[in-house]
Formats: sequence, structure tokens, C-alpha cells
Amino acid sequence: MDPAYNYRKISQRYGLNYFMLLAVYGISSPYLQLMLRRLGYSPAAVGFFLGFFELVGITGPMYLAQLADRSGRLKPLLITATLMILAGLGILIPFRQPLITLLSLVLLSLGLKTPIPVLDTSVMRAIEYASEHHERKLHYGVLRAIGSVGFVIIAIIAQLIPGFEESSPATMALATGVLAIFFLLSLGYLPEIGRGHPRKEKIAFSFKWLDATYILGLAVIALGRLAMAPIGSFFSMYLTEDLHWHAVGAMYAVSATSEIPFIILSWKFIQKKSPMLAIAIASGAVVVRLLIYALFPSPAGAISGQLLHSLCYGLFQPAAIAFINLKTPPADRTTGMALFMGIGVGLPTFIGSALGGTIVEALGYRWLFASYTLFAAASLALFWKFRKQLTAVR
Repeated sequence: MDPAYNYRKISQRYGLNYFMLLAVYGISSPYLQLMLRRLGYSPAAVGFFLGFFELVGITGPMYLAQLADRSGRLKPLLITATLMILAGLGILIPFRQPLITLLSLVLLSLGLKTPIPVLDTSVMRAIEYASEHHERKLHYGVLRAIGSVGFVIIAIIAQLIPGFEESSPATMALATGVLAIFFLLSLGYLPEIGRGHPRKEKIAFSFKWLDATYILGLAVIALGRLAMAPIGSFFSMYLTEDLHWHAVGAMYAVSATSEIPFIILSWKFIQKKSPMLAIAIASGAVVVRLLIYALFPSPAGAISGQLLHSLCYGLFQPAAIAFINLKTPPADRTTGMALFMGIGVGLPTFIGSALGGTIVEALGYRWLFASYTLFAAASLALFWKFRKQLTAVR
């Protein structure tokens, strides 16, 4: 056995990194919308800001990741991303002006969205190293599950702190910043197994491989993501302002916990059937979930809807990635994933969040959720019309 490779020690270190990173998400994901709302912004403004946050989170990290690829070094980028989180939080709270808020969201988005793909890349390098040296390979799914456990634990702790959801934006920002510092400290234990291949040449993008099936599949995915936008951007506000139920942390813990087994088990279904059939099932679950929020505005309705996150994300996300990989030539996977993240995820989230805030102000949260079932229904209709062509991809 190569003395430079210790499976148990490396697994524990990566587990710590993922745990601490997703712990930061345990505050930022549920409470960022509440922070913005309590800074005095209207629901429409909050929706625009969160849509902008998602757009930056799609394009910026891809550029930063290319810088890391060219240098072959990952840890400096992770450290820089964490410092961006701290800087973004530092200017978000004291300067309550739209332009400065936008700047803070740029820093927060880059800081929060960059580490996941970079950590994933580091793990993939370690797996390749183990394969080349005939060592025991890391279990990527287990490492990501450890990260989800970190999210759930922090969300529950926040829920158990009396009055946390009603606290000031500064308190929520402080909690996020403290967790970011713990993640920064954990980077001192980041394994450096395997090496990248530094390069200076620019990546050449080609779209010759694009065909009608890819475009149709991307459209089905985008409509499904558009339907999910109000949940990601307004669910915490719906709980506190419409239901008057201060259970934000608990509800996000429920959804995060429900997705874990489906992310692991969904691959068998996707391989046996087809990715697009799984996406269609997930879109059907989105319709049911949104209608539950709209028609049953109660704690029981909120819990039931959050449990459906198991299908709406736990089944949807792996299926979408599988479809993109199947329809993209190996040499163009970066381009294919960029299109998926930009057109299939980023743009729909931006549109859905920005439009959603206006609907909330005009009609309220229940009509917001009810109206967005139309996008999920459109996703299902498009899939049904071209089902033979789409389900052939497997």
C-alpha cells in the first residue's frame, strides 16, 4: 500500500470539509431571503435580488473554476471563496442600499457557489489517484451525504434557538460568518491527493453536437426548474409571513433529510428506465407540492410539501445531470454542463424569482405557488408530446 494514501484518514478529512461547507448552507439557504426582507426590501425586490444571486452563482464559479484548472491548485480558490462569503456578509448588513446589496450578493454567490464543484473536483482527483495506484477508492455519495448531515444539524440547531427566525439580519449574518470561519479552518485539513494539469490555453467551445433532442430535454428541465423557483426564494417568507409559523430551520431540515435516500437510490431507476421519465415524475411531484402549499396553508401542508422534495430534487437533479451527460460528447461535457447550469438552472431561477416577488405583492403567497404549477404542467406536456424521442436517451 502506498504510504502517501490512507483511505480512512482521507475520507475523514473530506467528510469534515463537506460537513462544514454544507453547515454554512444550513443558515444561508433558509435565511438569506429573510435577511433581505428584514433589511427593508419588498417581496418583489427580494425576488429580484435572489434571482440575481443565482445568475452570478452560475456564471462566476465556472470562470473561477477555469482559473483553478489552469493553475492545477484548488485550495487557494477555496480559501478565496470563503473570504468572499465573509466580505459579502460584512457589507450586506450595515449598508442598506440596493447597489451595495447587489455587490454583497455577488460576493456571497461566488463564495457560496464555488466550493462545491471545487471540492468535487478534489475528490475526483483522489479517486483517479486511487485507481491508478490500485488503492481503495473514496465513496463520493457517502461524502456528499455527510455534507447533507451538516446542513440538517445546523438547520435544526437554528430552529431550536429561541427567536432565531425573528432575530435581526445581523444575527443571522453573524451565524453564517462563524460557520464560514469554521469551514475556512477545515481547509487546513483538505487532502491534496492527485494533481491537476496546469495549462494556459483557453477552452474552445463548440456546439456542433447540439440536436433537437438535447434542446427539447433542456426545455423540459428549464420549465421544471422555473416551477421550483418560488420554493427556493419565498418558502421561508411564506412560513413566517403567511402561516405565522416559525419553523424555517425545521422545514429545511425535513426537505434535506428526505432527499438523501432518493439521491442514492434514484440512479437505479434512471438506469433501468430513462432520465427524462424520472424528470417527468419529478415535475408531477412539483405540481402536487405547489398545490399543497396553495390549498393547505397549514403546518401539516408545509411538512407534506417539504417531504416531496425527495422527488422534486432528489430524483430530478440526478436525472437532469444523467440526461446532459448522455446527450453530450465526452470532449464537450464542460460545454454541455455550462448550458445546463445557465439555461436549465440559472435563467429559469432568475426569471422565476424576479416574477415571483411581483406576484406575491399583487396576489399573495398562495397564488404564487398555485400559478407556478402552470410551468410544471408545461414541462409535463412538452415531455408527453415528445416522450418517444426523449425516453430513447438512456
